Amino acid sequence: MYIVSEPRPLSDGQNQVFGREGATVYPPGYAKFLQRFGEGTYRGWMNVQLPDMEVLQPFAEYGLWEHGEDCPITEQQIAECIAIGTTVDGDFLAVHPKTAQLLWLPRHAELVQAISLQSREQDDEGLYAEVLDEIYRQVYGRSQEEAVYYEPWTGKRSHIFLRFPPGQDGLSLPELAGMCQASFPPDLSVENEYTCSLFYRELGGYVRFNYAYQQEVAVFYEEDAGWAFSVMEQWLLSKGCLDPTPS
Repeated sequence: MYIVSEPRPLSDGQNQVFGREGATVYPPGYAKFLQRFGEGTYRGWMNVQLPDMEVLQPFAEYGLWEHGEDCPITEQQIAECIAIGTTVDGDFLAVHPKTAQLLWLPRHAELVQAISLQSREQDDEGLYAEVLDEIYRQVYGRSQEEAVYYEPWTGKRSHIFLRFPPGQDGLSLPELAGMCQASFPPDLSVENEYTCSLFYRELGGYVRFNYAYQQEVAVFYEEDAGWAFSVMEQWLLSKGCLDPTPS
């Protein structure tokens, strides 16, 4: 698994959260994953967070999900759930400590889903990445094809958005991404029909070419990677990218 920037392991105080409920409440490897890498985003999809006992309590009164015979929990039991992650689309991953169930509470659907995990003998930080991949397959019915990476939330991340106007020397955004990859070979690349992200350890971040919007280029970097960011920014500007920030 590629780690985008320096991990931010949990503090002693944050580690005490697991002592209150007991590690057996949570999915295999979850606690050790957080203890080593800290909170962050897995594969641009799942925000891995410390257990939150309060965030789902108001949802017990919202009537967002159906609670028929096939629902794994009642509407009142939502208030007892502990959220351990959210997707970038707003779905919740949670555990219900009294029934020991791992639950998926979708934002744009009406059915709460119980997640059944295959039993595994090992219990290390790498295991939770496998658990998240298994959850993705169960929820979406397919596997993620792109590389495996994790973005720790360091609190020192900066970014800049640039605009690549159409007609710049006849280049398309995918062609610009290819030129960038050739000039600055990345440590990891993730590309699909919607986006291309080139990861660099010197940046502690990545350059993202937003194919879906056709004109957006973003650079995400750690504050102490100013020199590497400056080199990348100047290269992008030299190729026709524009800073949309008013002067």
